[in-house]
Amino acid sequence: MNIEQFDDGKKGEFYIEIEGTQLAKMTYTYAGDDKIIIDHTEVNEKLKGQGIGYKLVAASVEFMRANNIKVIPLCPFAAAVFKKKQEYSDRLV
Repeated sequence: MNIEQFDDGKKGEFYIEIEGTQLAKMTYTYAGDDKIIIDHTEVNEKLKGQGIGYKLVAASVEFMRANNIKVIPLCPFAAAVFKKKQEYSDRLV
């Protein structure tokens, strides 16, 4: 199961698409050149219980580290993951 990314320089999302249907996504918006705001995470019932939300956050952390970007996690799920996973604290604003 591959996590894909869409990014237009203003907003973007990490998502999982299976057979042409998007079954999970985490959306973000840029807040300047070096910050993003994660505002929503959604996982279809078909993928529940597989840690997909965590995988979406992990993909975003990889992206942020590679691009020297920090995050403001407004999405309650993403905020909880960043609070729980101390190894991601380097990306927090």
